[in-house]
Amino acid sequence: MRNFRLLSCLAVVGLCLNWIVASVENRPNFIIVMTDDQGFGDLGVHGNDQIDTPNLDSFAKESLWMERFYVNPLCAPTRASLMTGRYHLRTGILHTSRGAAKMFGDEVTIAELLRDEGYRTGIFGKWHLGDNFPMRPQDQGFEEAFFHKSGGIGQTPDVDADYFQPILWQNGKRIVPKGYCTDLFFDGALDFIEKHRRDPFFVYLAPNVPHTPLEIAEKYSLPFEREGVKSDVAKIYGMLKNLDENFGRLLDRLDELELRENTLVVFMSDNGPTSGRYNADLRGAKASVYEGGIRVPFYVRWPERIDESARRINMAAHIDVLPTLLEAANITIPQNLVLDGKSMLPLWLNEHDSEGWADRTLFTQHIKSIAQSPYQNATVITERYKLVSYPRSANERHFKADTNNLNVSLYDLSEDPVEAHDLSMQKPEVVKELRGAYEQWFSEMQNERGFKPGLIHLGTKHENPSHLCRYQDGHRLYGTDPEAIGWPVRIEEGGRFSISKTDPTFLGAIMAIQWQGKVTRKRFASSQSSVEVILESGEGMIDVWVEDLNGKAAPKEFDVSIKRL
Repeated sequence: MRNFRLLSCLAVVGLCLNWIVASVENRPNFIIVMTDDQGFGDLGVHGNDQIDTPNLDSFAKESLWMERFYVNPLCAPTRASLMTGRYHLRTGILHTSRGAAKMFGDEVTIAELLRDEGYRTGIFGKWHLGDNFPMRPQDQGFEEAFFHKSGGIGQTPDVDADYFQPILWQNGKRIVPKGYCTDLFFDGALDFIEKHRRDPFFVYLAPNVPHTPLEIAEKYSLPFEREGVKSDVAKIYGMLKNLDENFGRLLDRLDELELRENTLVVFMSDNGPTSGRYNADLRGAKASVYEGGIRVPFYVRWPERIDESARRINMAAHIDVLPTLLEAANITIPQNLVLDGKSMLPLWLNEHDSEGWADRTLFTQHIKSIAQSPYQNATVITERYKLVSYPRSANERHFKADTNNLNVSLYDLSEDPVEAHDLSMQKPEVVKELRGAYEQWFSEMQNERGFKPGLIHLGTKHENPSHLCRYQDGHRLYGTDPEAIGWPVRIEEGGRFSISKTDPTFLGAIMAIQWQGKVTRKRFASSQSSVEVILESGEGMIDVWVEDLNGKAAPKEFDVSIKRL
């Protein structure tokens, strides 16, 4: 009898193990395709009769549409929230450049969470959450990282790149492949999918079109110009025509590999369009907190679980993607992980616990600075109402809201989706309620990290030397503090470092290095570009400039390379 019971227990254990293995093997694949500056109106299916996007339109018609899907009005904040399920102000991402686009290395990304559960993870395209350790995509959970640096191709530090011969980085190595950037990113993603078709995989496919510069072969843009579309818009539509062809290639390959049914594909954009083209009558464009700047296309196809052509008008946002994918993969969210998003899966599957979405409140704020100020270019959005405060103040360096006489507008989006009628005077009780919610949210964001950007770690085995880019990573918009110029870094172990100016046109006789309140000056010959200094361990701002023999400093706008010796 004892042996029988033992055999029975072993049989049960075996069945459980088989069920667990089968469950893991049946986990869905995930593909997120997120374009750059593609507005709500940049799809034929959204009423644009000039654009030509047949593959995307067909995909939309067989997918679930989240009709009110919100992001940030600019790209890096949206990407931080997508990756972490958290509002960007928690993560170190505060803006898109000038030191404000560096995510802290201890932020936990969807790629890390999926990788740790057996998923193969790859990024192809735009990252824009930091170019140095520990914030690069390969540091944040991506096993395969094929991307461009900075916020766009052709920006510093890779200014000599263009869309037809981009400078890309593959798993830490610089490469200069020939080919159009969008084609290259889709090629990389398709190779990754084929290689890992027998494993659960997560592909983050983030082409940088139709972001400027507007570079596309004439065979794509000229047909639109011949139809009377102005030249710059014709190039944008040409870039999206090429994207559409590549998107069709992706879907066809999933079919060929018999991966269609259990692959969850999301198509979305990171923010509204640049102004001057059709945007489905939505007010505002890129950088605006009106609907035209923050409401984007969002379609999801998962044939195995989601009914085709479903439509959900519940508002959702970028912060909801991470918890949704984790629930779809039956992965438990770590208890110590503070998320702002919630899973959309109940909405997608028409489950009863989706009813709580009607009481939801979302927040958006965009300031072109590291310093953050309450009510500056901000919104509070509920299922019905939207409060907008100081919508044209994003570029004001010394902004301060008059809390006794706030410049706010209130819109009833259920009746006024184009935000034409301000109801703030008629509904002061709603304004008061939304103000209270916003002030609590802003305080919570401030308490997280004090609105500080992420730290670059210098002299580690993971990256040595480190290229510090002035435009993308060097502080220039840090409130009014004249000393807060340079790069925020952590040196974990002090020692001897070589510091080089990467641009030889910045001439001088002395290189000055400011670190932890001390300025070290080193003489160097005109034929030299580097000096050696001792840097102590610690955290703070490091800055580098050159001077002549009379102590006159040259402009500080140049990149540097720092290497631990």
